[in-house]
Amino acid sequence: MSIDRIAVIGGGAWGTALAQVAASGGREVLLWALEDDVVAAVNKIHENPIYLKGLKLAPTIRATSNFTDLGAADAWLVVTPAQHMRAVLSRAPCPNMPLVLCSKGIEEGSGLLLHDVARQVCPSSPVAVLSGPTFAHEVAAGLPTAVTIACDDEALGERLRERIALPSFRTYWTDDVAGAEIGGAVKNVLAIACGVVEGRNLGQNARAALIARGFAEMTRFGLALGARRETLAGLSGLGDLVLTCSSTSSRNFSLGKAIGEGRNAAELMADRRTVAEGAYTAPVLDRIARQRDIDMPIVAAVAELLAGGAVEQVLETMLSRPPRVEHH
Repeated sequence: MSIDRIAVIGGGAWGTALAQVAASGGREVLLWALEDDVVAAVNKIHENPIYLKGLKLAPTIRATSNFTDLGAADAWLVVTPAQHMRAVLSRAPCPNMPLVLCSKGIEEGSGLLLHDVARQVCPSSPVAVLSGPTFAHEVAAGLPTAVTIACDDEALGERLRERIALPSFRTYWTDDVAGAEIGGAVKNVLAIACGVVEGRNLGQNARAALIARGFAEMTRFGLALGARRETLAGLSGLGDLVLTCSSTSSRNFSLGKAIGEGRNAAELMADRRTVAEGAYTAPVLDRIARQRDIDMPIVAAVAELLAGGAVEQVLETMLSRPPRVEHH
């Protein structure tokens, strides 16, 4: 069965960018958004001025806030914030069609990866994950990148790949769903740490070292949860990590930078309309790592910072760890 009609659930920057990708070649795409002003703007002026200002959207993208409109799609791209995905899917009429999860995180309350959440809520729907180095504004503008599509069924993965692949949006299939998800979730937390280093003006050397040691933590965690090393070293792991830890276009990096500059973490998180997923992932990731005895000192430091720990004290703790043989 071919996949032609795509519905995107989530009208933020990333959801809008994916709708733009899926609408290439004049194909119709339905974009579900919670905010009435987003729906009105997409339908009337073909723009999303709230989340992706200045970009003209394809005229074949139609927006809605009505879940019943989604039933005619062949697949859903689910781009809600990670902590709201369960609630949104619970309100939607779960389809017998593929759900492609495009958000990155771990559910706080349950500690589940998002593909496990989706399978609980929509047990009859095949689940896939799309992840990789993807700043929304660059993808929407047609700048090149490459992503991972992860699902158990190779035939489904190929159909999804064919439907959304573009010369500027290359897609690679893997059956390592957990690995693709873990890379995307852990890198958000590490980006906060790199932002703190930037905010404290500790230099490029420190940030590069932090990325390298953060990747070691990602690898330890992923392998403990059944991921494959090559997935973690690929687009959805190392590729996304390098991007997110290197630019203020990353919400997580920007949050860490502001904390490093002395601003209050709780106030920063309360003031944001867009979500820095790493802020919600850090405490649950730290909890799981402690329960499984996985050594993740950078993740632990970020969780402490977000809980109100003093930046200087946390940095001193992290940087004063005793040197040992380098290994993963």
